[in-house]
Amino acid sequence: MSKMLQFDNVELYYDHVYALKGVSIDLEKGETVALIGANGAGKSSILRAITGLSKIKSGEIIFEGDQINGKSASDIVNRGIAMVPEGRRVFSFMTVKDNLLMGAFTRTDKAGIKQTLESIFERFPRLKERYLQAAGTLSGGEQQMMVIGRALMAKPRLLLLDEPSLGIAPKLVQDIARSIVAINRDEGVSVLLVEQNSRMALSISNRAYALTTGNVAISGNSKELLNDDRIKAAYLGGDI
Repeated sequence: MSKMLQFDNVELYYDHVYALKGVSIDLEKGETVALIGANGAGKSSILRAITGLSKIKSGEIIFEGDQINGKSASDIVNRGIAMVPEGRRVFSFMTVKDNLLMGAFTRTDKAGIKQTLESIFERFPRLKERYLQAAGTLSGGEQQMMVIGRALMAKPRLLLLDEPSLGIAPKLVQDIARSIVAINRDEGVSVLLVEQNSRMALSISNRAYALTTGNVAISGNSKELLNDDRIKAAYLGGDI
């Protein structure tokens, strides 16, 4: 494995309030890395910094050997990074199919786009059943599948997921978790997962960083962290 993403000593603030205080994380090619922690810990700020949606004050963000901080959000997408935002952000009145095709706006290979669309329908059969339905009529879990599919339409090498289990029924959370594992395993897409459901995040990732108020508090192998007393007490509600 080789370093795909290096997020090095990054500081970021909103209106003079620090969101990230010298945070460093990295991700190897082919890995799934989880960022866990409470609301306001800085997890989503890391994703916003990577995608160029928030400008960092200092530090460096390196993707596949190139510095990307300071680049435009569209340039970052073109480089192979796609994000599934928190809260899904669907185009409610557009069909499922058109929502998915919006993810391919940077592509011009019509045959390839069709092939990617078919692979998404294979991965998420519910979307194929509903592909001419307005996206706003889908359940929360179905919308989450759709926005993951929309991100995959860009054929990313790195997929950023911001709270994919938020507001979703428990059974569908399991389906989403399995789909993340399969996307990483079958398609070779590296994954950076932000998730408040720490148990789920640790169970499907290779490594994890636990954040507290803009700092990395604990990091390590996810399976080991599942059994770490500090993680159990702070993030898993006691013993498993």
